[in-house]
Amino acid sequence: MRSSGNAVGRGENAPRPENEKRPGDRRRRAGSLTVIGLGPGDNALLAPMATRALEACDAIVGYGTYMDLVPDSLKAGKKHIVTGMKKELDRVSAAVDAAQDGQNVVIISSGDSGVYGMSGLALEIIEQRGLLGELAFEVVPGIPALSAAASLLGAPLMHDFAVVSLSDLLTPWERIENRVAHAAAADFVIVLYNPRSRRRDWQLARAVERAREHRDPATPVGIVRNAYREGQDVRTCRLDEFDPETVDMLTIVIIGNSQTRFAGASLLTPRGYADKYDLKGQD
Repeated sequence: MRSSGNAVGRGENAPRPENEKRPGDRRRRAGSLTVIGLGPGDNALLAPMATRALEACDAIVGYGTYMDLVPDSLKAGKKHIVTGMKKELDRVSAAVDAAQDGQNVVIISSGDSGVYGMSGLALEIIEQRGLLGELAFEVVPGIPALSAAASLLGAPLMHDFAVVSLSDLLTPWERIENRVAHAAAADFVIVLYNPRSRRRDWQLARAVERAREHRDPATPVGIVRNAYREGQDVRTCRLDEFDPETVDMLTIVIIGNSQTRFAGASLLTPRGYADKYDLKGQD
């Protein structure tokens, strides 16, 4: 059993009193590391707790595209550590270094940092450096891309759903395809992140093919690009009409389950109320 309260005694990674410091211990001022999610991108959807973290920090660390999503007023007077695509390890390592040097550091992710974001890598690096309990660490949630996409589509995620990233940069494709197939067989609504890029131009078609093995051709599909950002595009179609060529890395794809239906321009996956109650409100 684990407790989140204050424990009596000191664990292996707990701070050592000055009179117990061992030779070689790093003597740095205590800073902090906070990982936040910026939400979909619209400033109105930036969580208040994330705003407060940005206001209070000394340094902001992030991918260049995501740094552009931070309001200028919250970036003013802060140190900026910016790296490009596929440089996650570099920027998180730099963030931990800055926090160890006594700075209050915020790492930014789009959406929610705990959903394919940076909080996991940050915690892994802290763990590997032996800083658990030494370095103040916090994760602040944000509105994830799947929630933003679902809100624009209506109500597609009202019952059980599975979320799968199609990026095979860190996960073998065979494992990804297997997860899609099993989610489809179990009749989950399926949310696809990172569906297609210039380099990965065939995986989405294959994933949809596996979903079709367990879905009616008329199953509704939602396609949302740039949710709550400039250039937002929201489309729906039947599964047998879906064209992977129209999708890129800025898109979330939602494939309905056996109960999902079109409700006007929206997608609806019913929770089951109609099976138990009269929803028309008539005697």
